[in-house]
Amino acid sequence: MTADLVFAVLGRQQGSGVLVAPGTVLTSAHVLAGAHSAMVVAPGQDPTRLRVVWSDDTLDAALLQGDTGGTPAPPLGTVITARPIPGCEIIGYPRIQRYDGRKPDLDQYTGTVLPMAGLLRRTLTVELDHPPVTADEDGPSPLAGLSGAPVFAGEKLLGIVRAVPRGRGHQRLECVSLTAVLADDEARQWLPAVTVATTGAHPRDDFYEEEYGEALGAAYRRTKIFGLDELGKRASEWDLDTAYLSLEATSRDREAVPAPRRIDDLLAARPRVLLRGDAGAGKTTLMWWLAAHAAAGTLGPELAELNGLVPFVVPLRSLRARGNGFPSPAELPGVAGLMIDTAPEGWAGRVLAAGRGLLLVDGLDEVTQGDREDAHAWLSGLLARYPATRCVATVRPHAVAADWLGAEDFEELTLLPLRGDDIQAFVAAWHQAARLDAGSGENLADLEHDLAQQFRHNPNLADLARTPLLCAVICALHRQREGFLPENRWELYDSALRMLLGARDERRRIDAPDGIRMTVEEHTQLLQRLAAWLVRVGQTEFTREQAEQRLERDLPGMPRVREQGSTTEILTHLVNRSGLLQERTDEVFQFAHRTFQDFLAAKEFVEDDVLPELLRHAHDQQWHDVLLLAAGHCKRRDLPVLVAGLLEAGSATRKRDLKTTLYVLAALAAQHAAWLDDSLRWRVQRAVKSVVPPRNPEQVTQLARLGEYVLPLLPGPQEASKDNMDMITGLISAIGGTTALPYARAFAEAGEAHRFASNWDTFPPEAFAREVLIHLQDQDLVSAYGSRQLRFLRELPHLKQVLVMGDLPADEIVEALGNRPLRHLSIAINGRLDTLDLLSSLDCSQLRGLLVSNCPLITRLDAIGELRNLRLLTLGNVRDTDGTLDLTPLHGLPEALAIMVSGVPAKSLLGAAALGDRLTVK
Repeated sequence: MTADLVFAVLGRQQGSGVLVAPGTVLTSAHVLAGAHSAMVVAPGQDPTRLRVVWSDDTLDAALLQGDTGGTPAPPLGTVITARPIPGCEIIGYPRIQRYDGRKPDLDQYTGTVLPMAGLLRRTLTVELDHPPVTADEDGPSPLAGLSGAPVFAGEKLLGIVRAVPRGRGHQRLECVSLTAVLADDEARQWLPAVTVATTGAHPRDDFYEEEYGEALGAAYRRTKIFGLDELGKRASEWDLDTAYLSLEATSRDREAVPAPRRIDDLLAARPRVLLRGDAGAGKTTLMWWLAAHAAAGTLGPELAELNGLVPFVVPLRSLRARGNGFPSPAELPGVAGLMIDTAPEGWAGRVLAAGRGLLLVDGLDEVTQGDREDAHAWLSGLLARYPATRCVATVRPHAVAADWLGAEDFEELTLLPLRGDDIQAFVAAWHQAARLDAGSGENLADLEHDLAQQFRHNPNLADLARTPLLCAVICALHRQREGFLPENRWELYDSALRMLLGARDERRRIDAPDGIRMTVEEHTQLLQRLAAWLVRVGQTEFTREQAEQRLERDLPGMPRVREQGSTTEILTHLVNRSGLLQERTDEVFQFAHRTFQDFLAAKEFVEDDVLPELLRHAHDQQWHDVLLLAAGHCKRRDLPVLVAGLLEAGSATRKRDLKTTLYVLAALAAQHAAWLDDSLRWRVQRAVKSVVPPRNPEQVTQLARLGEYVLPLLPGPQEASKDNMDMITGLISAIGGTTALPYARAFAEAGEAHRFASNWDTFPPEAFAREVLIHLQDQDLVSAYGSRQLRFLRELPHLKQVLVMGDLPADEIVEALGNRPLRHLSIAINGRLDTLDLLSSLDCSQLRGLLVSNCPLITRLDAIGELRNLRLLTLGNVRDTDGTLDLTPLHGLPEALAIMVSGVPAKSLLGAAALGDRLTVK
């Protein structure tokens, strides 16, 4: 707290005062004794005369206004606890502190606010920690001149000193609370812009919270960008403000329009979220970004309500590595390993109890299957104790059952694979980072352009880049190989590892770094043994001690490496030079990504001839990636063993979802075979066919991994039952592309075109419109996402029910919909449209239904008031900049109109009463 906030006030007597707003000083009324102005003096400044604008003798408080030098005012606080508040400060100009016999000087006191003392008299009472001086009970108080001095709890101003009651040894002060001053309507008129924060019993919390936010920023504002580490620390560590890409996700629950949306938008209205995503999909990056920006208060308008919350990051993989249990509230600040002192006792509990916590639980899949129920019990218990806490938890797609946290009111979101524009945006950002330290002879602009073109024209390559991690791997390999790229996922990982383990130092002509020289194969042998151990024990992080114990076991078989250094030196070399290990926190390490750990572990299991051990874990989802990656390492003798073992594991389970997953893994593994016995190929096909058609969305997701392989196994439109029709057409749409188009056309010609109407984005848009959507009936709803699909709506003039999504301008929408007499129109997820005036340019004479959802610039409903035949109006997250929505333009519409509003509180709806029971608010 700076001395610039506190003034000596020279009225009828000398007192003190404090800045409460720009140019406004609060002091005691008895210091002024009825004067209309007073001189104020701040340290190092000339006296300034301020005028009295408000005074209340009963409260003993007054406000002065004038030029106070532009110093910002402190935050104001109101006491919300009955408990004593220790560690408070009083700063002012007491008589005892004068120098040269007459000049006032600042003095500082510490004490405890006693909220219950003086409660009946509405007095804020402070007990000083120590008596100021020994004084004569009959003489003036040594604290005379302190009247009007501020009382601070942390940085918050609670009130001003009013009097020193006698008989207390000058150790107790009576004060005027800010709450009492601001309750006076006239005083409040002079303080229109101030905001008041609540103050609990622990003022040290404010200081610690500020330090905690800075520590979060230091820990989570930067991320490693794969493939850039050879450029040095400056380029390989990327600021998340630059690196963060808001990914697309879908919701399983209450979206009015079930369509891909940016994850920021979906998180905004959901207090508790279980976020599913594949390895490398960006789950951890999102958690880091949320933690850093929520703590700094710099999240954008979609997530503004998270600003100021206190993030608690719980990386479950780290807890496993350290052997710790699930954290209690008091342990939450420490589990992320931040560089910060221990929190004040009870601080985290107070934050959570106040509803100011943001719990970020990363990696529910990274605890063992047996521990997941303990994780569930811990999380549900914590949130039951602190129900106002917001929470985001991450997990791989199939690690836990659907609605696993449903009883705790979690809603589920699923991160979607990168596609189209997002891949191009990532490519541009990756190359921008690479330019930070690129050599003068390297033409990154040409490389970027070439890769962007390859992604546009090669669907198979784009399919490999489905996650940020894989996209980064492709960027790095494309750069190293000057444009030549692997053709499948396994070759992609293998090439990336070779790049990291050998090519980097060779390219930079670094010989024997750290005094140790190791070949690519020697690096690989040590790392794959470490990776296999981590998979076996169900961990992704490990301590230095654990790693050295593993190396002690492995180095006897590698005498050339062992003689070059100690176990500690070899581990240091692996961390420094491999590019695959990184120190997550002090003395805790992990692989650069879980995918590389699984890839190397799979290599070890195959080379160590322990496929039976691997197959014993086929029922554990954590081992599925290892099983699949093992197929790429298998030789001709081993691959049939792996494929047959997966088939046997699938046939042994009665759980249809797991059976489907294992049969899909067997089929994917079989695809690695250059040669496979016909009988085994037939067994694989028969197994997959036995779980076709899928019965639920989980099975659709799994079977879609097989792509065009599964399409001929599906029943045709004549054989399919009505009960399975949704899942069959959903699988065709999930596979999508040119190969799935004839299957979609066959179902469309059989009268099932409506089942594809919302999946336009997975097929070639022009061919899909002409071969599938042309078969839609007049009453069917068609969805168009983006400009390309919108253009082809003109070829479907018979369709009267249309959903248009994306940032589409009004003129494009009007041109595409033409003069067709619309029956139902939905406009959703449009951040460009700022009015609904386009309705006047469309044929809405027969319009019965209108939906407007997630269009943040649309704030007025005037254009809807002209739709006389409208019978159903749905409005989702439509509001004015002040949070209100004016419904009065709807008052003149027919009585038969039903109106549904979501995303706007009932209290923020203007004109709602006149609509009566026609209005439903969700």
